[in-house]
Amino acid sequence: MRLHAVNTVKKLVLISGISGLSYYAGRQSIENKLESCQKETKNLLSKPALPIFSTVSAAALIPRNETFDKPAIIPKENRIVQIMRYGFPSLDNVRSFDDFVLSYDRRMRTAAWVFEHLTAESVKHNDAVDRAKCDFKPDESIHPFFRADNSDYKKSGYDRGHLAAAGNHKREQRHIEQTFYLSNISPQVGVGFNRDSWNRLERYVRKLTKTFRNVYVCTGPLYLPRKEANGKLYVKYEVIGSSNVAVPTHFFKVVVCEDADGKLELESYVMPNEVISDDTPLENFRVPPESIERAAGLLFFDKINRKMLSKINGKKL
Repeated sequence: MRLHAVNTVKKLVLISGISGLSYYAGRQSIENKLESCQKETKNLLSKPALPIFSTVSAAALIPRNETFDKPAIIPKENRIVQIMRYGFPSLDNVRSFDDFVLSYDRRMRTAAWVFEHLTAESVKHNDAVDRAKCDFKPDESIHPFFRADNSDYKKSGYDRGHLAAAGNHKREQRHIEQTFYLSNISPQVGVGFNRDSWNRLERYVRKLTKTFRNVYVCTGPLYLPRKEANGKLYVKYEVIGSSNVAVPTHFFKVVVCEDADGKLELESYVMPNEVISDDTPLENFRVPPESIERAAGLLFFDKINRKMLSKINGKKL
């Protein structure tokens, strides 16, 4: 009986020793992983598009009142507050650049929306800014699983189309260069769309800064249903490259213009991602803003009291 007790104690000591070794080995493994994570975090913090705030919250960036009854005074030094003055369309994967903000759709490998704030000063010609020095490049702040690459667009038949237009960001070279990150790019039909009608819309929006002191622009892709021969509606879209970058069926642009007296006008457009005749008036693509909100699952300028809007799509309210 005594011998059996001694053997039992020896076994317990042996198991305890093994457990101790396992504990220290496990602890060392965890410490190594933590050290690795800390290094990775430092690397990510150097990426250009990571949020400049730890938690994205409209309440943290926008005055707390639910809607604006009059234009708010925004500190000039906080560019993100200026851009997102009237609210975020959504709070999913929001990423901040120096002169625009976007929400990245990891499943589609492109932005869900991009927000800009334009003024006559920000869009005027600047000899010090050279678009020819800009290169399209992957956004390394996006996880590799969800990141688009230049190789995805190669021989795809689509242009790398800007959502935040390069021509809108001429204040500094760094600003225009950041519009070439692929997180701000979406596959667009080239001739007849990106290089023509879509470009016409972009130029029109820039021209609004000659009339209005502030122009706020939200741009993004849409994937709209089509009725097929069997009478049913289907949402179908092409994907390109090994990353499976989604090709939108349409693109939207929602614009709010503020004049010198603080009066606001809203215009909203949807264009099909296809060849469009140059003689088609831009007014033909105006749609009710709520139709875009329903299709995109977004809420635009939700901090604006509708009573502040003097016009929607050119019609007085």
